[in-house]
This record gives sequence, C-alpha cells and structure tokens, in this order.
Amino acid sequence: AGIQEIAARGAVQLNVANALWPHVDYPFRKDFLTRTQRFYGVTTTPVDYSDAEQARTTINDWVAAQTAAKVQNLIPAGTLDALTRLVLVNAIYFKGDWANSFDPALTHPAPFWLTSNGSVQVPFMTLVREFRYTENAEAQILELPYAEGDLSMLILLPRAPHGLAALEQAMTLETLSSWVQHLRTMKVMVTLPRFKLTASFLLNDPLQAMGMVDAFGEAADFSGMDGTKLLYIGAVLHKAFIAVNEEGTEAAAATAVEMKLRAAPRQPPTFRADHPFLFLILEKRTGSILFLGRVVNPT
Repeated sequence: AGIQEIAARGAVQLNVANALWPHVDYPFRKDFLTRTQRFYGVTTTPVDYSDAEQARTTINDWVAAQTAAKVQNLIPAGTLDALTRLVLVNAIYFKGDWANSFDPALTHPAPFWLTSNGSVQVPFMTLVREFRYTENAEAQILELPYAEGDLSMLILLPRAPHGLAALEQAMTLETLSSWVQHLRTMKVMVTLPRFKLTASFLLNDPLQAMGMVDAFGEAADFSGMDGTKLLYIGAVLHKAFIAVNEEGTEAAAATAVEMKLRAAPRQPPTFRADHPFLFLILEKRTGSILFLGRVVNPT
C-alpha cells in the first residue's frame, strides 16, 4: 500500500510533505519548478531572503504545521542570509497505535543501562504476545506491528549491553534484509522502555563523506535549476522527533537543504530492551524505511 492509501484508512496518521522556498526575484527555470510539482508533489512558495529572519520564521511555521508541531525551529537563527536563493524542505509525520497495545498497569520503573557504566530509571512497558522475532550472535530482532498491519517497528537489541557500536558496524542493507527474512511468529516476553527523543543534525559533513562533495562548493552544477552554475548547497539540516508509549508511536522528521540467525528457542524468548538499541519504522510491503534511529538514553 502507498503512503497516501495507508493514511486514508485512518488507522495511522502519516503525512509526507515537500516544499520549495525560492527567493522572490530569482529566475529559477519554469520547467524545474513544474517537474518538481508534477513528479514529487512539491509546493512552491516564494519568500524574500533579504529579510532572512522573516523567511526563516515562515518556513519553520510550515514545518511545524506539517508535523503536528513536533518539529520546531528546523532552521536555526543565522542559517539564512541575503544570499540564500532556495530552501528545499521535506517533512514527515507519523502517529500510529500498536496492533497490540501495552497495558499501562504493567508499566514499571527499572534501570536502563547507558553506553557508559551508569544507568537511568525509566518506565518499562511489558507485554507477552505472539510477535515476529529472531535472534543471532549479534542481536535480538523484534517486530512490533501497528494497527492495520502496513507499518511496523523493528527493534534491534544488541546481545551485549555495550554492543551498539558493533551492531551498527555490522548492519548493512543486506544483513538487515537477512535478519528480517528470518523473523518467525512466536510468543515473546517483551519489555520495552517508554521513550521520547528529539535530535538535530547538520548533514554537510556526512554527505560529503559519502561522496557528495562538489555540491557544496565552486564545482557545484545546478544549472538544471536556474541555467547557471552559481548555486551551491550551503547547509543540509535535519531534525527528528519520536515518542513511544503504551498506545503506540508518534514520530516526525524534517530536512532542509539550503543552497548556497539462529533457530528460535523452544521456550518463549525474553526481549528486554534495557540497554541501547536501534529501531526502524518500516512500510512492510516495500520494505521502505520511514524512520531509523538509536535509543541510548530514553529519558
């Protein structure tokens, strides 16, 4: 099922929005603007970057509206200036109930062990039910479905309390696909912390480390957008929010680009996520990853 079809059913809220914010007087090519709208559903709203603070406020207000106010202040003060010519924004918001909710009466405080030797007290949710599950030498893998079954949360819990870095190093698209293929339905004793996370990232360095170097400097060629070679990327900003509780999950994220296995054990396994772990929210039919993150401190 596509994102719009899933959202239309009403079991989960899922909204993806894309927007271009060009400078009012800058001559972007009409075919560029037309194609982004036709193929990607992008809305185009001209703003005046000579008043950079007002433009920033306008864009941030739009992001907040698209993410139920969960992503605030995506673009920090001082990021935009009079030389900014275009801001591209992608925002996604998700809120879904678990197919099998946790009973709040069973939620109890317990220690969550940090990557250092310390711990924090957090509320842990408990549920014993049939889930898709597998385990291997590196991790225990649990799938928690959302209502209607199109989306699910996949939790990857390292075997070792301090094994998150090794698990991240071992995880590739191929290994993740293999782990998912080994999931089997069985009764599992699940203990999962309630958590709420907000994180902001400047993605310039990671993107350049992945090979996207020219786009950030004089070698940039975005002539398909304006017919010149004067544009380059000044900053790629990303901010995300996620909250997981007994009822389900609420998550949002926004990105702005400024241009300048082993066999299952016979006894029901215990899945106790009391140390750092990875999580993914997946669209199950295509395997598309909507959100990916790590929990190192649930508080």
